[in-house]
Amino acid sequence: MTVHIVTPPTVPGTRIAGLGHYRPDNVVTNDDLAQHIETNDEWIRSRVGIAERRFSSPDETVASMGANAGRAALADAGLTPADIDAVITATCTLDAPIPHASTRIAAALGIHAPGSFDVNAACAGFCYGLAVASQAVRSGNARNVLVVGSEKLTSWIDPKDRANSIIFADGAGAAVVTASDTEQIGPIAWGSDETQTETIYIADRNSFVYQEGQSVFRWATSAIAPVAVQAAKNAGIDLADVDIIACHQANLRIVDAIAKRLISAGARPDVRVARDIVTTGNTSSASIPIALDRMRAAGEAQRGDVVLAVGFGAGLTYASQVFVCP
Repeated sequence: MTVHIVTPPTVPGTRIAGLGHYRPDNVVTNDDLAQHIETNDEWIRSRVGIAERRFSSPDETVASMGANAGRAALADAGLTPADIDAVITATCTLDAPIPHASTRIAAALGIHAPGSFDVNAACAGFCYGLAVASQAVRSGNARNVLVVGSEKLTSWIDPKDRANSIIFADGAGAAVVTASDTEQIGPIAWGSDETQTETIYIADRNSFVYQEGQSVFRWATSAIAPVAVQAAKNAGIDLADVDIIACHQANLRIVDAIAKRLISAGARPDVRVARDIVTTGNTSSASIPIALDRMRAAGEAQRGDVVLAVGFGAGLTYASQVFVCP
């Protein structure tokens, strides 16, 4: 028997309606770290460009930080919990894999019975989540989707690890994706390098993050800019149209190297570059929305700016897309 399956009507486009972020109150400076490990402020700044980062308190979780960021994004979008019918959380730092963070975030925000699931693409996770949310809205399967990137990396970092303890931090960022009469979120350019799976990993539930820093640095500074160039092509824009480059805040030297390559490829010399890592640290999947929302708060990003976002990390996994700043 032949059946006719009905699908929801599609919408012309999607947009980010609101952004929000949350950073824990506990500020940890380089001098603070130097009290426990062999390091100093000058060495850390010269290596990774970080002056301070935020560490969560023992009672803060991936879900609680994500809920704080989500609440701010809802307020920015002018929406209520009742307006949200799907929640997607990008994270790689849950203490336990089930229950997933998205339903806990929904519960904390009073979002009733949403579609909910987590995405683990490490530091590229927010871009992956944004792409999935955009497709869900565009296809008519959701009206408004809350996308959260939330990480408690301090749970997975050895505080005595001189290389990693200076980089990683905690926090959350969020965006609300909704329908639009015009397209404001471009197609994603994504992929992974299966030859580099052992470059960043956690061996088992009793281990900490291991990272081959120099290998990651070489890979990110050579392989990631072309992904961002492809994302601009996918969106049908020139690099010169980009107002803001929002890279995953992995390392200030990596961020600046990618921006330099994109300027050489055609981005404007005056393009604004997110450098939130200096005062927030590396928050993995949360870093892009935190950085962009803080640029808005500082007046460095305005509604209507064209943003080129690019995330990359363990996997090694990467993703990039163009969208319009809310």
